[in-house]
Amino acid sequence: MTMQGRQNKSWTVLLALAMMGLALQVNAQTGAADSATPPTDADLANTRCVSGEEKFLPGDYFYCLGSQNYGLGHYETSQRFFTTAASWASKPAQYVLGVMALHGDHQPVNRPLGLAWLTLASERANSNFQQARDVAWKNATDAERKAAEQELARLRPVYADATAGPRAERRYADGMAMLNRLTNQGAKYCMAGMNDPSRPTADPTSCPPVQMVMKMVDTAAVNVFDGWSGHVTVGPLQQAAPPEASGKQ
Repeated sequence: MTMQGRQNKSWTVLLALAMMGLALQVNAQTGAADSATPPTDADLANTRCVSGEEKFLPGDYFYCLGSQNYGLGHYETSQRFFTTAASWASKPAQYVLGVMALHGDHQPVNRPLGLAWLTLASERANSNFQQARDVAWKNATDAERKAAEQELARLRPVYADATAGPRAERRYADGMAMLNRLTNQGAKYCMAGMNDPSRPTADPTSCPPVQMVMKMVDTAAVNVFDGWSGHVTVGPLQQAAPPEASGKQ
């Protein structure tokens, strides 16, 4: 493959990565990027992933690590992290894996595998990836479609929403339940990796209130659960009003 070919294929994946925002991850140097502009390798390499997010949304966390390693040129590691994210119901990760396989981005072209990943990425109602999947299948040969069905039979038991969705939901629910237990205590919560080491504060041990962390996690949950009918947002628990305040004796 020529250098120009590698650059074109990399640009295709960079454009795919630009479609998805990372709510709990921040760029250490440039801040929020324009989602309409494909990120550069440097942008992705400078992405700072919040390691504590793995306790709540491993799909979003490992997707971030995949993006970061792609920017660093660690393509095999990037693919491994995207695959891990895909097992935690990350449709953006499944979509990127499909694009990489379909176009042979830093790997041999594998069109049936690409078609399979795109099918998984688009399995939810009103998926943003449905058009890409439909176009890819329309342009595929009969042999590629048949091979893609075989790939799907292999991938579905681990990566389809029927199994990956509940797995991710349990992790999210357990993490949010832990935060809920702290809510009424007026506690703060330090999520590992949330403080930017490049921007030290006067009080490096300061942490945000639990309610703020819960809101951030719920915002990031869209990256994993958007369009999945099984997901229920878990907000902060409310203290029950005492009898005298409710008018009951």
